[in-house]
Amino acid sequence: ELLETVSKGGGENAILRHTQRNKKLFVRERLKLLLDDESFLELSPLAGLDMPYGDVPAAGCLTGIGKICGVWCVFMANDATVKGGTIYPIGVKKQLRAQEIAMQNRLLSVYLVDSGGAFLPLQSELFPDKSHGGRVFYNEAIMSAMRIPQVAVVCGSCVAGGAYVPTMAEEAVIIDKIGTLFLAGPPLVKAATGEYVSPEDLGGARLHSKVSGCSDHFAPSEKEAYECIRNVISTLNYDPLPEEVIEHDSPLYSSDELLGLAPQDYRCTLPVKLILSRLMDGSRFQEFKANYGTTLVTGFGHVKGHLVGIVANNGELTHDASLKGSHFVQLCSQRSIPILFFQNTAPHTAEPTSISQAEAHSNRLKAQASMMAAVACAAVPKITVVIGGCYGSESYVMCGRSFSPNFLFLWPNARVALVDSRHFSTVPQAGDGDCTGDESELKHLKEKLEEESSAFYSSARLWDDGVILPQNTRKV
Repeated sequence: ELLETVSKGGGENAILRHTQRNKKLFVRERLKLLLDDESFLELSPLAGLDMPYGDVPAAGCLTGIGKICGVWCVFMANDATVKGGTIYPIGVKKQLRAQEIAMQNRLLSVYLVDSGGAFLPLQSELFPDKSHGGRVFYNEAIMSAMRIPQVAVVCGSCVAGGAYVPTMAEEAVIIDKIGTLFLAGPPLVKAATGEYVSPEDLGGARLHSKVSGCSDHFAPSEKEAYECIRNVISTLNYDPLPEEVIEHDSPLYSSDELLGLAPQDYRCTLPVKLILSRLMDGSRFQEFKANYGTTLVTGFGHVKGHLVGIVANNGELTHDASLKGSHFVQLCSQRSIPILFFQNTAPHTAEPTSISQAEAHSNRLKAQASMMAAVACAAVPKITVVIGGCYGSESYVMCGRSFSPNFLFLWPNARVALVDSRHFSTVPQAGDGDCTGDESELKHLKEKLEEESSAFYSSARLWDDGVILPQNTRKV
């Protein structure tokens, strides 16, 4: 339901205004004309969902991965039905994440620019810092130096800082009558000089194709613009890894059964091999150290023909489980095998109450630190899927967001938090005084933790690359 809401952009009236009055294609229609097929992975589609400015979500920017002319590309496309494509802080964050993916995986970048520029009332959250809007242009320069091609289509308004996006790309197409490119539009010219100038004369397609040279290709229509970009991409001589079609088996058990296996209660964990048997090719899994540290399952298998190492929670990360994980992650790094992490970390046990318990606790922390170091330093692709609870330091050990996995996805039932709110079941007694205030504070804290640990709260803030349905895990 949430994805359905997001797919409508700024709503039906905004789409009608965009398509009928402004004679433009909706952003998702633009992608259909560009892509080879339907295999498009939208990144963080729920970003900004619970942070609306006015009556619509604030992202105003669609990012994703798909193929053009057989080449994998990252897309960054403004959705002008959301506040005219105006850039909000969450939109900047989304675009920077897409560029990070492009650099990390050396993927060609395609920018579809249709934006009114930055939302000025929030300029302090958009402009000055190194993780703000200017970083987009910095990244474009760095990608160019890395020989990662970037192409752009000016398919609407392209104002202020946004004007640098197409001009810093290697090749840019501008569309007649609807594409405009300027640092300050006609209203600012009128305010500054008293002169009226039309958008077309100030920064239209003919001006930038014939006079300024800011655009490399003139397109009479949107359809011809996307044909032009496909032609440009076909002549880039850029196909880093031609893909071979790899024969692979389906799992012996239906992936649809993952819906019934998604953990609902995080006090305990289910046998994770039930989940792996519905994800791995032919349900085959070569387990590593099967009888040691059994609260972590490690081993090798194939997903859609690709060899991967699996690191999956099967309970609390004990001392032995952490040492085993450290050993296995180093093996994968040594052999250049990508790692899939499946997180369902058990909430922490009670604090130690004796010397022997304290020693065991310290040893466990030391072993977890060893695994953290192994995960951080493993120079292989890492993909993390949170299939249940994701709590505390164990989320670091299992390659959570702060350990920079190449991708991080959540199942809808996932919970991401420092602690499980249900651990706050009792109020510490401080003398014989009235503890009603304490109880009220505790209730408020539990409610806050409950709300902030939701998968949707996380995804709205771009702490991951999207909430995915369990049965789509193999495909994603």
